[in-house]
Amino acid sequence: MGATDDDPSAITVVVVDDHPIWREGVARDLNARGFVVVATVADSSFTARIAAATQPRVVVIDLDLDELSAVEAVRTIANTMPETRVLVLSERAGHRDVLDAVKAGAAGYLVKSASATELVDAVRRTANGDAVFTAGLADLVLGEYQRLAAEPAPEKEVPRITVRETEVLKLVATGLTAKAIAKQLHLSPRTVENHIQSTLRKLHLHNRVELVRYAISQGLAE
Repeated sequence: MGATDDDPSAITVVVVDDHPIWREGVARDLNARGFVVVATVADSSFTARIAAATQPRVVVIDLDLDELSAVEAVRTIANTMPETRVLVLSERAGHRDVLDAVKAGAAGYLVKSASATELVDAVRRTANGDAVFTAGLADLVLGEYQRLAAEPAPEKEVPRITVRETEVLKLVATGLTAKAIAKQLHLSPRTVENHIQSTLRKLHLHNRVELVRYAISQGLAE
């Protein structure tokens, strides 16, 4: 039987951290849970090159390396490797750090105080296309979305989405799964997925991570 998206053995990972204990510890935890760590990297300046060579499903990267090069590595991977998603794992959880990483293309942001179980779940969900954030950071991302959405719309034509699609989008931006959104809005998971796909088509986007980036960088008019 072949591997599925829920099977960790189908998920390849590159781990980037300049602290050997953290780097090898994360790699060990992921390997122990069945993921395939194809490379570990100590310098963010080599990250994009190694990711291009190994084509992992997920890159787990710490921003506490060289901030500018780490964010640039996230941006390069997001722009040139659409099948590879980036999960930030960092000690920093400031407003600017999180939003800079998400705007650069990170699929999620997890603080290093997270448990091994939370890390494993975050890597699996990131690989499967979810936007994943440590609980408090989801509120930060949503708050930025609401701030931008309240600003005057630009003078250009903005794709129009329905009220229900807007509700679903706001919850997607917090990192909730389709199942969790369905429960909160009293819909079926299939209906939620239909709304997500409809919104993606209208906005000419490709996945949920891009939906979150769009919400943060543009805001939407109902």
